[in-house]
Amino acid sequence: MMASPDRLPEPPAREPDFQDDFTTPLLREDRWVGHYLPHWTSPERSRARYEIDGSGLRLRIDADQPDWREEDAPLRVSNLQTGVFSGPAGSPRGTHRHRPDGLVVRTETPEHVLWAPTAGHVEVTVSASVDEGCMLAAWLVGTEHLSEEDTGEICMFEIDADAVGEGKSHARCGVKAHSDKRLTTDMAEVVVPLDASKPHTWTAVWGPSGTIIGCEGIVVKHVPHAPDYPLFLLIDLFEIGPRSETAGLYPKTAHIHRVHGWDTSSAVP
Repeated sequence: MMASPDRLPEPPAREPDFQDDFTTPLLREDRWVGHYLPHWTSPERSRARYEIDGSGLRLRIDADQPDWREEDAPLRVSNLQTGVFSGPAGSPRGTHRHRPDGLVVRTETPEHVLWAPTAGHVEVTVSASVDEGCMLAAWLVGTEHLSEEDTGEICMFEIDADAVGEGKSHARCGVKAHSDKRLTTDMAEVVVPLDASKPHTWTAVWGPSGTIIGCEGIVVKHVPHAPDYPLFLLIDLFEIGPRSETAGLYPKTAHIHRVHGWDTSSAVP
């Protein structure tokens, strides 16, 4: 996993283990779950709004979309993820216990692991939203189906709509420990010299040597440690804050053009 200080390492010289260019008319159920952490809420609130068009998959926030959870309002989200897991209803067990204030399972969700490498190389090509109040993000989060201690997260990017500019854009990336005491949170705001509303590619590479995050082939963040347990990939569009008063501003959108991923755990000594 060695790389120059600036250039990202090349992906493995083989076909990706996980690949979706969103050319099929329907979302591939062998690749994605079209809900955002459905175990912490209800199916209608977690269900993604999206459509597949000629340029990929367009995530939508619609005017009538409910808040993800009533307690978190105002917050709406459309998300794709590569698996789900929860304990029984009423339990605290479930993927991405990202909040310390007592999340409990409302909708029991059987374990469904579509893709969850313990070390890997992932490339995500997106066009971020510039719609009011929106954020586009991609995360690799601990599945927690093996252990409730596996809560760490690799944040590939979080891009706020108001941080997108014609010649440069701002994003947040790094590692979040959450409640995993084996990790240390190490996040940074980075500036990339491009208009993030246009197609561009983010990369995460992780394993025993740490975590590397890059944009358009250039390293933007290096963290000397990484989660070493299965991680689901989540790609999500949020609308954070009050709904826009003008109905014509909806739907609010962002595009996922391509996702390629390699599981490199077998190459780890």
